[in-house]
Amino acid sequence: MEFLLWILAVILVVSGVVSLFRGAILWGIVLIVVGLLVGPGGVSVFT
Repeated sequence: MEFLLWILAVILVVSGVVSLFRGAILWGIVLIVVGLLVGPGGVSVFT
């Protein structure tokens, strides 16, 4: 389960960075923050 959370977090953060470069600043920040919250290195919402 932890591995799946890691993958999900990485996908969210990468998507957020791509959104930032495309000009969707608010959406990019939201994706990055959610990715950091979901990831096992951050404050996981599932534990």
